[in-house]
Formats: sequence, C-alpha cells, structure tokens
Amino acid sequence: MIDIQLFAENFYILDDSRVRQFLILGKDEALLIDTGFKDSNVCHTVKNITQFPVKVIMTHGDPDHAGGLKDFGKCYLHKGDWPLISEGIQLEPLKEGDVFKCGGYTLETIEIPGHTYGSTAFVDWEKKLLLPGDSVQKAGPIYMFGEHRNLDLYIKSQKKLLGLQDKIETILPCHHEYPIDPSFIEKNLLDAEALRRGELEGEKHPFMPCYSYKGRWTEFYYDK
Repeated sequence: MIDIQLFAENFYILDDSRVRQFLILGKDEALLIDTGFKDSNVCHTVKNITQFPVKVIMTHGDPDHAGGLKDFGKCYLHKGDWPLISEGIQLEPLKEGDVFKCGGYTLETIEIPGHTYGSTAFVDWEKKLLLPGDSVQKAGPIYMFGEHRNLDLYIKSQKKLLGLQDKIETILPCHHEYPIDPSFIEKNLLDAEALRRGELEGEKHPFMPCYSYKGRWTEFYYDK
C-alpha cells in the first residue's frame, strides 16, 4: 500500500514504507522520479493520480528504485547503471546538466557516483530542493556493499554535494526520515571518511553479505 502525500504544489511523495518516489504534475505531462519495488505497483498509483503521459527519470538502478520500470517501459538513467536493468526497458542516457521541467519545477541532473556507479541527484535551484536518491540520508543504513558500489567515489560525490550545500534548503531522500536539512551531506561524508580510514568497527549483518559500520551520524552496510 502506497501512502500518497501532496508535499508541495504539483509535487507528490509516494511512499510504501520501504522506499519513496516523487511525482510532479505538469499541464499535460507528469514527471516521475524512480519506480519503486516490483511489488510496489507504482504505475497503478500514478495512474490513479493522473492520466497524463509520464516521463520517468531515475536516481539509480537498484531494484527498489527500478523494480517498477517494466510498467513504464522507458526511462532516463545514467549509463553507469544500465547493467543493473533487465532487458525490455528502453533506456535513455542521463548525464550531468540534463534538465527536466514540469509543473513549475526545473530539475537539473548532478552525477554523484558511489552508492552505484550511475547514481544521480536532481536539484531545483530556485526552490533549493535536492533529490539525492540514496546518497544522502539521515542515519541510514546506506548500502555500500556489492560490486556496483564504490566508497571512494561516494566520498568524492559527497564532497561535490557539500560544495552546493549553501544553495540547498530541503533534501528529500528515498529512505528513512524526510525532509532533512543540508547538514546531513557533511555528516554522511565525515562518517564515510571514517569508514575509509578504518576507524569504524564492523558487526556482521545477520542475513546480508556485509557488515554494519556505525559512524557518529550514519550507518553503512559495507563488505570490505
């Protein structure tokens, strides 16, 4: 069951308690950011909100974000994550600086690899709003285990976002508490750097192939 919240004018948050998506309504088109788990039935929820054609843009290609792509058939996704998507989906390249306008929102694409190689964020500079996918969160856990993740790139990307912090007021992550303030960019960065330096003690996860590392503000699931 997806909870639907009108967060701001023309801007909906779709949340099944595991992961959230964002839907923006324009005059004759809708813009959807991510598609949820396969069993989330995000497409059904979107069709109950609008009958407009839907353009899908992706923060990254993990299954909890891309599971519903089969119901849409096409999306914009950074090429770094194309290997994560099953066949039958028409993939359009997404890159730094790409802009999507809908419903009074202007979202610019920012490449932030690390959580996945194709992770991107979307920012509306006028509204000072950042949609960072899974790369910025309050507390976490942030998944950093598996072959398609890179801690060094994650740290570099967090530094990139930190340089934009003064231009952002509101962050809407895809997991855990929302909205959060820009201070969590630095908090995630500092804990990731501590993880890289080997300063955090890991505890084996009870059923996933990784360890839990808890920093001062952020927990990471990591396998190194």
